[in-house]
Amino acid sequence: MVLPNETLATKEAMKHRSVLISSLVGCLAGLFVISGCTPAPNPDPTPTDAVTTPASNAFPATVQTKFGAVTIPQQPVRIVALGWGDAETVLALGGQPVAASDWLGFGGEGVGPWSAGLYKQAPQILGTLELSYEEVAALQPDLILDVRSSGDEERYQRLASIAPTVGVPEGGDAYLTSIEQQVELISTALGKIAEGEALIEQLNAAFTKTAADHQQWKGLTLTAATRTSESWGAYITGSDRVTFLERLGFVQNPEIAALKPNEGALGFSVSLSSEQISLFDANLIVAFPIWIDTAEITDDPMWKQIPAVKSGHSVVIDGDLSQAYSVATVPGNLYALEHLVPLIEQALAK
Repeated sequence: MVLPNETLATKEAMKHRSVLISSLVGCLAGLFVISGCTPAPNPDPTPTDAVTTPASNAFPATVQTKFGAVTIPQQPVRIVALGWGDAETVLALGGQPVAASDWLGFGGEGVGPWSAGLYKQAPQILGTLELSYEEVAALQPDLILDVRSSGDEERYQRLASIAPTVGVPEGGDAYLTSIEQQVELISTALGKIAEGEALIEQLNAAFTKTAADHQQWKGLTLTAATRTSESWGAYITGSDRVTFLERLGFVQNPEIAALKPNEGALGFSVSLSSEQISLFDANLIVAFPIWIDTAEITDDPMWKQIPAVKSGHSVVIDGDLSQAYSVATVPGNLYALEHLVPLIEQALAK
């Protein structure tokens, strides 16, 4: 989804989709600045009823998706992970993708430093939006994961004709599959349900502790913003970047919540002109650049005039931290908690 996402999540995505997404990147990632409306997330989300397989590692395993039930007959070995963050989730569960898509343009093995060293053998890196189905078929996969993706039926059907494919859950279109849904579907498909539950418990515990340690943040307004070479963008309720901050006690900026999503756009953000970025003003602004220099945000005269920015209540992130914040996997979120929370503390102490 991500300016997916998130914003296109790759230079390739930026080239072919000029809407502000991703990351999958966030888009996507680059990232997608894509817009759409989703219900407000539970501040302490729990896994949804996305799967029907009993909590055991037995095969065959059955996963319920937007496109119906998908059966994996036996333990998959040749896993192709195509969705935004899907490969990182497989690795966190102890699996080994033979190929993956690099939505956020990490390079190398296509994952962030929080997942470095988990591959025993480097995967083949595949396309994102411009995916070669011939390359996928040549890998002879026994499982294809496209769990956090656009939810496009034609893409799904083409992949499903190659091997059992776990696509988006109901409501997961436009890269809006939640972390909980992503872990649940993938852990079931891999026969690692207990490991998946442990990952979510670890993440929930980290957010719960951080929120408890910062109860003064509860109810403060937030804006999750970005800028590309084309425009500014803000993430909507239901997007991973907003959910991350909401789990720390913040609430979505009502000025941003009231904006109409871009007509016809896919996913999780709205675009704004330079004249509109005064709407970013909130108790806290977290912003990051997509395929531009960070100074194009921090040195912008109109950015500097936003009251929250003038008061020092803004955080502009880049590099590994913006990637971790955008990739929205369990390892990425844990990394972002460790490195972003101190920056928020400093900003709100001013």
